[in-house]
Amino acid sequence: MAAFPVFAAVMAIAALFSFINDRWIKLPTTIGVMVLALAVSVPLTVANALGLPLGGWAESVAERLQFRDTLLNVVLAFLLFSGSLEVDLDALWGERLIVGVLATVGVVVSTAIVTAVTVLIGRAVGLPIGIGAAALFGALISPTDPIAVLAMLRSTGAPKRLQVQIAGESLFNDGVGVVLFFVLAGVAGGRTSGAAEVALLLAREVIGGIALGLLFGWLTYRLLRTVDNYQVEVFLTVALAMGVYALASALGSSGPLAVVVAGLLIGNTGRARAMSAHTIEHLDTFWELIDEFLNVGLFTVLGFEVLIIPFGWRVLAAGALAVPTVLLARWLSVGGTLVALSRKSFPPRAVRILTWGGLRGGLAVALALAVAPALPARSLLLAMTYMVVVFSIIVQGLTFRRLLPPAA
Repeated sequence: MAAFPVFAAVMAIAALFSFINDRWIKLPTTIGVMVLALAVSVPLTVANALGLPLGGWAESVAERLQFRDTLLNVVLAFLLFSGSLEVDLDALWGERLIVGVLATVGVVVSTAIVTAVTVLIGRAVGLPIGIGAAALFGALISPTDPIAVLAMLRSTGAPKRLQVQIAGESLFNDGVGVVLFFVLAGVAGGRTSGAAEVALLLAREVIGGIALGLLFGWLTYRLLRTVDNYQVEVFLTVALAMGVYALASALGSSGPLAVVVAGLLIGNTGRARAMSAHTIEHLDTFWELIDEFLNVGLFTVLGFEVLIIPFGWRVLAAGALAVPTVLLARWLSVGGTLVALSRKSFPPRAVRILTWGGLRGGLAVALALAVAPALPARSLLLAMTYMVVVFSIIVQGLTFRRLLPPAA
């Protein structure tokens, strides 16, 4: 089956699920379409296990969707740029310390905790997981997912400061987490060795990504100042999102960090100094539609990804244990950060809110699919990741509002 018919079918299903959710179910759109996709996928999975042709056909369609490549190489650039356009840079700068620590030290600490416990989980269920595979799982599951987080924040009405902290952290620790994952993958595959080489790779990814985002964001800003045509200006932002992500990836730097930095610059300095009110209205409308369109499609596909994941009772047990492990690691990394920054005042229940609001999403599944097929534990890591993501999006996403202060 060719790529375009599959894509067309998925988007048609996503539109139908979106309509059904809006008309009758009334869940947040992204969660609603994912729940509906899971509801369809479960019986198809059973059919596949029973050897029925329908199950095998559905599985082949899910494989042809190329979720990993599509998300990492196409969709992520647009969604990160759209999300960063919404963030108030002045407010983010005011929260730079907590966001910076959570997006760097917090990810590393969480990765270390998840790595250690994952090795124990493997032993407990009789599916040994090596330290290298466990570290990959820790790196891909520790960063919060900006796509899932931003979708949740739009529907909950959280206090602005918490929104800035959670959204800012998710945008930046996404880039850091991707870098950390591929560095560890390189070490595990023997392509990277030695502390100096690892440090150089990290510097190139992080510093290079930020520098490219600043450079091309500034160049685009200068172009925006010379025109007053909303069609041209919106087109320039599209070219920036695609171009800086692709260029950074080609140069061995972080595409996610580059596109986030560029988006922050355009969404703040560009919006304030280079765009008319008419252009801003069209820019916001365009990127809001792009964001909603891609999110609905992404979460529909995410629901169908269960079709290609091999489950067994030991795998289910490992996934069930991974859920509290990831939450514990998140709680410890957030709590440790806030204790270290105790001189700053934080909103009530900040640790619980930041812990429970740190959703995992499609990016984690895409990274799990990027694990080398030769790794013996790959299928197990994929299943564990998927179970954590489903719990995170559905359970945490639907109950997050209950943790917010009453005035929110």
